Amino acid sequence: MATATKSNGPATTPSLDNLQRTKILLLGQRGSGKTSIQQVLFNDAPPKQTFFLDPTSQTAIHRYDTVIPLEIWDCPGNITLDSLGASLSEFSSIIFVIDIQDSYQQPIARMLEFFISAYQENPGATLEVFAHKAESLAEDYKIENFRHIQQRVIDELLDSEPEYEQMPVNFHLTSVYDHSIREAFSRVLHKLIDSLPYLEDLLNVFCSNSQASKAFLFDVNSRLYVATDESPVDTGMHNLCCDYVRTLSAFGPLYKQVFNFSCHKLSRLIIYRRSTSVTQDPRSFYPSAAVSLAQGATLTYHLITPQLALLAMLHPGVFEERRGLLEYNVVFFREGVQEIAVVERDARAGNL
Repeated sequence: MATATKSNGPATTPSLDNLQRTKILLLGQRGSGKTSIQQVLFNDAPPKQTFFLDPTSQTAIHRYDTVIPLEIWDCPGNITLDSLGASLSEFSSIIFVIDIQDSYQQPIARMLEFFISAYQENPGATLEVFAHKAESLAEDYKIENFRHIQQRVIDELLDSEPEYEQMPVNFHLTSVYDHSIREAFSRVLHKLIDSLPYLEDLLNVFCSNSQASKAFLFDVNSRLYVATDESPVDTGMHNLCCDYVRTLSAFGPLYKQVFNFSCHKLSRLIIYRRSTSVTQDPRSFYPSAAVSLAQGATLTYHLITPQLALLAMLHPGVFEERRGLLEYNVVFFREGVQEIAVVERDARAGNL
């Protein structure tokens, strides 16, 4: 089958085009919402506009560069194992999107066909189910449908072969109209990042030294969090961070020229500046921002690389009295993340 190739997110430099990319296969029935997910996450499409997207007629390959370079295959609803045009062993993750409002029988049958074949060819691949379009159902009803899908998949696996009972299938309840799709895709992404333990260690050390109650490392453009510290993730806090990153991204371009023509003091007023540079310039500018929350906490933002930002939750007293220490810790955190990014890039380019 012919494929269409598209580049999304930050502009891809020639050096990144030659990297070994982590491949994600996005599957589902026609109209299940596969393309909507891709457009909302990686092209920042408004959810309401996804209703007018044309159905996917051929496989579209989308490239996106974050902490690791991704290659996302968005497949039409009638795709088969024979017409895919690639071996399932090439994919690190397979996501099957099911419309939670529709009948489950046919989608689950097609999903298990792909999952079983992928499990046989590459047992290390992560198998993910997105029960999608949950926004249209009442809370109790969507939870009930979600459980029915889980139980149906487990029963079908047991009926196929007893050995498939141990197949690691993960389920997520998602919608493009809230941040559930970002939280679900973030959890998928975590399983694909080899350097995740090192990023988490850096975040744990940062939280300990800065007295932060929670910290996230966010991809700025997609608003996926690529790592967090060891404390549990609260959905409300995650949603708040997503909204804050979106706000800074929306207003940031207004301040581009202030940085170019103002003195150093005025440059601190800049909230955010988009950048596509991969190599770090000694004169690189790393904007920061902070906001006081009604619940008596301060949420801080620091750009770490052109694609990644650190968001941390602090007590207001800590932020006011130890701001210098916070900035000092951010510098060392930034250096650590940038070193990890360089090693990751060199490894994928075959330079190690």
